[in-house]
Amino acid sequence: MCSPEEAALLRLEGFFSDTLTRINSLVLQPLLEAAPEASDPWGRECLHLLQRLHRSSRQLWDVTEESLRSLRERLRRPEAVGLESLLLLHSADRVLQVHLEYLESYACCVAVQAFQKAAKRRSEYWRGQRKALRQVLSGVSSEGSVGTALLQALRQPLTHHVQQYVLLLLSLGDTIGERHPTRELVIHAAGLFGDLQSFMRQELDQATATQALWSTLSSRLRDVLCTPARRLLQDSQDIPVTVTPLRAERVLLFDDALVLLQGHNIHTFDLKLVWVDPGQDRCTFYLLTPEEEFSFCSKDLQGLVVWQWKVTQAVCQALRGKKDFPVLGAGLEPSEPPTCRCGAYTFRAEGRFCQATYEGEWYWGRPHGKGTLKWPDGRNHVGDFCQGLEHGFGIRLVPQASEDKFDCYKCHWREGSMCGYGICEYSSSEVYKGYFQEGLRHGFGVLESAPQAPRPLRYTGHWERGQRSGYGVEEDSDRGERYIGMWQADQRHGPGVMVTQAGVCYQGTFQADKMVGPGILLSDDDSLYEGTFTRDLTLLGKGKVTFPNGFTLEGTFGSMSGRGLHTQGVLDTAALPPDPSSTCKRQLGQGVFPVESRWQGVYGPFRDFVRAGCPGDLREALLGFHVQSSRELRRSQEYLCCERTHPEDQAGRMEDLLEELLQHREPEALQQCLRKALSNSLHPLGKLLQTLMLTFQATYAGMGANKHLQGLAQEEVKQHAQELWAAYRGLLQVALQHKGEAPEEDEDAETRDLRVHSLVLPLVLPSFYSELFTLYLLLHEREDSLYSQGITNLSLFPDTKLLEFLDVQKHLWPLKDLTLTTNQRHSLVRDKCFLSATECLQKMITTVDPREKLEVLERTYGEIEATVSRVLGREHKLPMDDLLPLLIYVVSRAQIQHLGAEIHLIRDMMDPLHTGGLYDFLLTALESCYEHIQKEDMRLHRLPSRWSSREPW
Repeated sequence: MCSPEEAALLRLEGFFSDTLTRINSLVLQPLLEAAPEASDPWGRECLHLLQRLHRSSRQLWDVTEESLRSLRERLRRPEAVGLESLLLLHSADRVLQVHLEYLESYACCVAVQAFQKAAKRRSEYWRGQRKALRQVLSGVSSEGSVGTALLQALRQPLTHHVQQYVLLLLSLGDTIGERHPTRELVIHAAGLFGDLQSFMRQELDQATATQALWSTLSSRLRDVLCTPARRLLQDSQDIPVTVTPLRAERVLLFDDALVLLQGHNIHTFDLKLVWVDPGQDRCTFYLLTPEEEFSFCSKDLQGLVVWQWKVTQAVCQALRGKKDFPVLGAGLEPSEPPTCRCGAYTFRAEGRFCQATYEGEWYWGRPHGKGTLKWPDGRNHVGDFCQGLEHGFGIRLVPQASEDKFDCYKCHWREGSMCGYGICEYSSSEVYKGYFQEGLRHGFGVLESAPQAPRPLRYTGHWERGQRSGYGVEEDSDRGERYIGMWQADQRHGPGVMVTQAGVCYQGTFQADKMVGPGILLSDDDSLYEGTFTRDLTLLGKGKVTFPNGFTLEGTFGSMSGRGLHTQGVLDTAALPPDPSSTCKRQLGQGVFPVESRWQGVYGPFRDFVRAGCPGDLREALLGFHVQSSRELRRSQEYLCCERTHPEDQAGRMEDLLEELLQHREPEALQQCLRKALSNSLHPLGKLLQTLMLTFQATYAGMGANKHLQGLAQEEVKQHAQELWAAYRGLLQVALQHKGEAPEEDEDAETRDLRVHSLVLPLVLPSFYSELFTLYLLLHEREDSLYSQGITNLSLFPDTKLLEFLDVQKHLWPLKDLTLTTNQRHSLVRDKCFLSATECLQKMITTVDPREKLEVLERTYGEIEATVSRVLGREHKLPMDDLLPLLIYVVSRAQIQHLGAEIHLIRDMMDPLHTGGLYDFLLTALESCYEHIQKEDMRLHRLPSRWSSREPW
């Protein structure tokens, strides 16, 4: 059986459906026909509103018909169709939304008097329809205005309908009892439509109050402020309030904006970007906006409380983007607006942001978090903000007026200016990668022009307030020059070395980009000039030339137009040939640029990072960020994004890295830990090593591959190893501090040097080895050439002839190792004696670690002794007189190229702990072999009858 309430609902829905049909034909259709001309802006707006109302009326009729059908089906087959099948119960939310849409459409028409404006065009028609409207509605008088009649015609049926919904649903809930399975659906629907009643009263009251407001304002104010969706929530003419410092004459609170009227001025504030501060005084509360701050006060404390509450709830409602339901401040969401929010705002006040539009995250009236700034002139900034200023990583595009190009800055910002590491691509195709301070290049950085530039340049070094200053390296590809030295105010100034592509080197003092005073010049044939130069490096004045053969020319030098260099002086041909180290091996720059002060701009940011306790938020700003490729750099400019490799994603959080250092403090575990850190470009130590590699290549690769720079490079590698060890120690102290443990004691110089050579240098040397070994090759090219000739000649000997030539005692010859074929004699066998020692020595070139090279030499010595012991049938220790010829034999058969460069690199980079020990002795023996093979006797197949005991070991 169906309840009486269900039957009443059926009649209610049927009556409402008929009423909607009649209203549509009597009111809505004629209103659309009478709408103002679409050529008028307000006419177009009214037409749009009436069309929307017509659509929502149609949707309301559709859902009413659907509800009617579900009720008829229920009454027709009550046993088969349950109560839950009613549309009002199972889809109460959908029915509610349709009613809300109709109500919103109607309220918009009320707020802007759309009905009255449309009715004026057919006033005779509407007067004739009063009788028909009275049949539909109650209370329509014959003397009221047409507009009032239309308002009633569209509102009264809906109001009555919703009221009856609530009454019948509540009665139905009581009828079916508490245990009925559909009771919850009935109570839910009754609650929804009860809330709709409250919402409807508030919405209609607000629309009516808004309509009344517009009639009190001038046409200019109406044109600026009036929109169909805007509703008045509070007017200072109803509850007086004083706003300072503006002293507004009238304050209007709408549901989307706060408006202050001051004479002819209108100040409008988007509620999404208004923050309410209750303040300490009950008589005052404050409003914060992106550019201004106001205080609201009133003698009526109760009225002030109303204002504060309404502003607060209006802000909450605006941020949610939908009206509170059922009434303002009564929604399910929090009633206090969040301090952090998102929004867009165009700045008006004078300053850097004037006319710029910011869109992003805010905190208490200031840009704070992620956001985007756009200026009318085309400038764009995307990145992090803090308290209203650019702070953190950001990308800025600055258009160039002369061309359709941009300067693109991808860097870290601090309090509104670039500060920290950044990558900047300029419209001139130059790229700067380095550090900034207060918006200027400051610290270490690399500036490189495009290869196709008229004058391709690359500067790697230090900057001060936007200018090159301090130690730096500049390469001028067009002139084929590389300058290594000091800078001041963007010019070469102070001691410096100039290396040219032709192999000529200059060293002297520079001033305003030119060399001044005395200096030296080394030509590619090892001629040396010591004297004065002109500013364009032409010999001028007193000087002395030392030629490779020892001749000297001392006098006055100059140049004549078109006739080349001329001199007047004394040529001395009686001088002895010079020591090769005096010219060929002369080293430039040593002592002029103290190694510990060359790259302070690289070490400095790392030290700052450690001193700050290794905070994650400063990691990129101080240590730099990693961008995979130049294609990503270009893409970041096009799309205002930078796909940086985040250290937290790739290498773990900083805390994890510090914890790993604490867990690997024993020497063997420490070396593995350092190896892992240095090979990871995202680890702080790996980042530091990568930057040092960049400076090393900029100085010593390409044009910088000059033998006269070998000393500079060698001491630089050692200094880098020391700095990396100091960096590790700094990180370790931070790790101990984070754990609350006592810091380690400072190391003395001897302990530090031992740790550097044993732990760090073997790990970092491979990163610099290519450029460094090239310098050793060039420096020892002459000796290696003589050595190579000697090796070539000795390789012509069969094994026994070579042993005999080297005066190796015959009882030490390993003839048992020689396997002869038919008709083969011992004298014809080649490369078979001491084969194991030869193969062992050849492994020296497979490693770059000096210690591992020395270990190879030690194993080679062991193989020689093992072979001799096997030949003699007993263990035998070789005396020095026997060892040297055997070692020469093994060296000649191993045929290691550039052995001189290898020996000198090992000697320079050897752990001082091995000085005077076995490794030192074996290296000295190898040096002696190298020198013997260079001698003319070896190259001419002549040897003394015995080895002189005075030969160096």
